[in-house]
Amino acid sequence: MAATPGQHVEGDRKHPVDETLPPFKMFTSGLQHVAAMYAGVVAPPMIVGPACGLSATETAFLMGASLFTAGIATLLQTLGFWKVGAKLPFVNGVSFAGVTPMVAIGKAQSPENALPIIFGAVIVAGVLGFVLAPYFSKLVRFFPPVVTGTVITLIGVSLLPVAFNWSQGGNAAAPDYGSLTNIGMAALTFVIVLVLRRTLRGFLQQISILLGLIVGTLIAIPVGITDFSVITKADVIGFPTPFHFGAPQFDIAAIISMCIVMLVCMTESTADMLALGKIVGRPADERTIEGGLRADTLGTAISPLFNGFANSAFAQNIGLVAMTKVRSRFVVATGGLILIVLGLCPIAASVISLVPLPVLGGAGIVLFGSVAASGIQTLSTAALEKGENALIVAAAVGIGLIPIAAPDFYHNFPKDLLVVLDSGISTGCLVAIILNLLFNHLRAGREGEQEASAGLLEDGIPSQRPAAGSSAAGVH
Repeated sequence: MAATPGQHVEGDRKHPVDETLPPFKMFTSGLQHVAAMYAGVVAPPMIVGPACGLSATETAFLMGASLFTAGIATLLQTLGFWKVGAKLPFVNGVSFAGVTPMVAIGKAQSPENALPIIFGAVIVAGVLGFVLAPYFSKLVRFFPPVVTGTVITLIGVSLLPVAFNWSQGGNAAAPDYGSLTNIGMAALTFVIVLVLRRTLRGFLQQISILLGLIVGTLIAIPVGITDFSVITKADVIGFPTPFHFGAPQFDIAAIISMCIVMLVCMTESTADMLALGKIVGRPADERTIEGGLRADTLGTAISPLFNGFANSAFAQNIGLVAMTKVRSRFVVATGGLILIVLGLCPIAASVISLVPLPVLGGAGIVLFGSVAASGIQTLSTAALEKGENALIVAAAVGIGLIPIAAPDFYHNFPKDLLVVLDSGISTGCLVAIILNLLFNHLRAGREGEQEASAGLLEDGIPSQRPAAGSSAAGVH
């Protein structure tokens, strides 16, 4: 059977990435992905909205728009068209990398201009990223196992504080933040997920995270930490009206800021694609990364039309794929359709939001820990005993952990640099790439030149030895 572009077959069998599942399994597995990333999608608009002077109702509208645009971006990534889409089980959503600069823009502008200026900057950043995608994807050769393993490990470790924050309640200003009730629910959910994962078999084992969230939420009802008010306040239908907050405006400073964010997102997405490619058994090559970056950036460029922000791959869903072993991209595409429905139906979205953050945090510890474990597994193939590979990992992990272990470490640096510095994934990735270039690429090149020079002249007489890289059989 001939393989279409983006598809691989093993004999007469499709690659698991390209397989479809029965409808019920497709829906429940897709819903599990949505449940795992829901809080991550709605959190940025919850932060940016008030910073731009929006009311609670307008902020809720912005959250629905983020769900809707995340669904569109996910479909672009998983199904794709032309040269757009990695065609891997990737979930796309609002990138946290843009939150800090967008809040800064919102506070610097009047309420009526803040979001239009943000949307204009996001459009330009998305278009720029789309143009750069073919060139950016060529960097894949600078991501050997020593780099990808380091970055995957940092992805998991960087996400764990998010799970810890959810486990405490999610809102540090709340009186019950870090209470024994919240942490107890997180711990109970954590144990439930582990037990379900260990005892169930087959499909039920694959949706153990979803089952754990359901059981945890049901237990949380009598405990009193499940908020049903969101359902009573939600509308049945709510379409994200195009340019609801006004036509986009284009401000040079805001554009520069969001273009930097776009480059950060592209760096993280490249690392995410390499990580997911290893997990699903379809290594992400240059063509895959190019398509994935095009999907990210195209999704970003069209998101402001529906009042959305910059989109990028969601690392937490990589952990779900690693844990469940469900590799079908059509499962994630189903999740994308669910996100679109949630964006169009606020009352349906509110049902998902019933899951208390402590419950989500308990499950998140398992999910994000799975990502870190995948990174460690990749590092085991990186030949750390050779050359300076262990030093590369040590330095990159050390730098990457700074924003996690000491969040205020860079507080005296220029705010524009914080877009990169406050992301442990980005800083760790850059350090790993640079050190790998210095220790493994440039040094290897210099050693090759020295060997070639030594072979050319020995005591002033041209050597009869073949130069490095030539074949002895070709010398006469």
